[in-house]
Amino acid sequence: MGVGQEVVCYESPRPFVGIHRFVFVLFRQLGRQTAYASRWRQNFNTRDFAELYNLGLPVAALYLNYQRERGSGGRRS
Repeated sequence: MGVGQEVVCYESPRPFVGIHRFVFVLFRQLGRQTAYASRWRQNFNTRDFAELYNLGLPVAALYLNYQRERGSGGRRS
């Protein structure tokens, strides 16, 4: 079992329709420290974040696009 604490809860994508880009980046921390999430999601800079917390290069990353169309999410008769 890993050691850690959730700092920021999940936020759903905005806007609610259209294409959403998700990027997950995994860094290995050099020691125990808390990295605080940015208050702004728009124009987030991963390099600046890594430099601020002395994280170095990422060890893994995942990028995906998700498209949600207007009116989706339910069964239709």
